[in-house]
Amino acid sequence: MQSTMHVNVYGRRDIAKIASALTVAALTSKTALAGQTVASAGAPSDLSFVDRELRPSALKMIEMSRALTGQDDALLAGMRKASAQFLPPLLPDVPVMKREVPVGKGQPDVTVFVVNARRGASRPAILHMHGGGFIAGQARYEIGKLQQLAKTLDCVVASVEYRLAPETRYQGSTEDTYAALRWLHADALALGVDRSRIAILGGSAGGGHAALLAIKARDRTEVPVVLQVLLYPMLDDRTGSTIMPRAPLGTVGIPASLNAYGWRSFLGTEPGGTRVPSDAVPARNRNLSGLPPTFIGVGGIDLFVSEDIDYASRLSSAGVSTELLVVPGAYHGFEQVAPDTMIARRFTKAMLNALRRAFDRPEEL
Repeated sequence: MQSTMHVNVYGRRDIAKIASALTVAALTSKTALAGQTVASAGAPSDLSFVDRELRPSALKMIEMSRALTGQDDALLAGMRKASAQFLPPLLPDVPVMKREVPVGKGQPDVTVFVVNARRGASRPAILHMHGGGFIAGQARYEIGKLQQLAKTLDCVVASVEYRLAPETRYQGSTEDTYAALRWLHADALALGVDRSRIAILGGSAGGGHAALLAIKARDRTEVPVVLQVLLYPMLDDRTGSTIMPRAPLGTVGIPASLNAYGWRSFLGTEPGGTRVPSDAVPARNRNLSGLPPTFIGVGGIDLFVSEDIDYASRLSSAGVSTELLVVPGAYHGFEQVAPDTMIARRFTKAMLNALRRAFDRPEEL
């Protein structure tokens, strides 16, 4: 298959230059944004490196991240409490049902929330994995957002309530997501799903889970996946452990220490080391050939931008049709925190159009 990597906004070398320039600007600027200074240690004196539309919400994110410090039970409790803060309202006209799906011998069933299913139809489907650093978040918190997604694309969306770390390591949660994919494919008739048009989608840790699921689906050859959509995915345990991105990367949103904590909880071992299993970390998987077409979207100041660019490049080199969208001045999860900004709307539109193409639907101009 011919490889294509479509890099929107800027190419890879340009991104490196932009990151370096932003670093210098952030460290040398003497003019604080009026009324928007950041006083925490190690933070830049202003938000000039953040897209102008996103600066008010960036301040809120910085304040929130100050509370998520440390690497103990208090941090875990804080993360799980914070994950419920951005709950969109439920839509009364889009049905939701809850199913318990068997995972395997000796493992508990996994809960799957199914949005917009309709027996007798033959529509595309999305299997969704929520974010939360592998240690927080719940599928049920995402239902309102997924209802809107299902309505916009006239498709079925199923979201997996995979087991969280550190209570369950990667072996358990990755089997949860695969069981949900296999069930969605097997029960396609009852759900009104076209088996040839199943995509997988995840953001942050959910993007990491989606990437791992795509690899598992390729290797087990039971379920075809038409597209993997990875939104600012968490792909490499070395970020924040043995690789420390320079400011302003990660200044707003997920800090490097929290990323390391999430990976440590997920892996059950110290991240960044030589003993980390490759089947638990997408970036460590040596063979990316044969994976489904891919859309990766990430902010230009996201902690994960470098690992996401690298993964997109490796996918393209492996012959996987890959679209990479890097948004300058955007922090981790910006389109969720500030969805009504133009920069967020453009990002979301690009993601939706990638799904439309995979589902053989006309794009929105």
